[in-house]
Amino acid sequence: MKLPRDLSGQELAKILCRRWDYRIVHQIGSHIILQTETPSHHRISVPAHATLRIGTLNAIVRSVSTHKSVGRDQLLESLT
Repeated sequence: MKLPRDLSGQELAKILCRRWDYRIVHQIGSHIILQTETPSHHRISVPAHATLRIGTLNAIVRSVSTHKSVGRDQLLESLT
């Protein structure tokens, strides 16, 4: 499945909080810090840009899918 090309950092943060059990810890400048405790502690930084670059989005998706032990495609389906 292809990465969405028009996803903003705010939208990605909301989706990760709503569907993948992350929560917003705080924001430093233009970066939103998300954290989860399931299945273990994991913290990621999401740029709050209007449109995320493909490489940045791919790195975040890879990190979350590895931590949550789900397939990349399953995670991408929840982003659309």
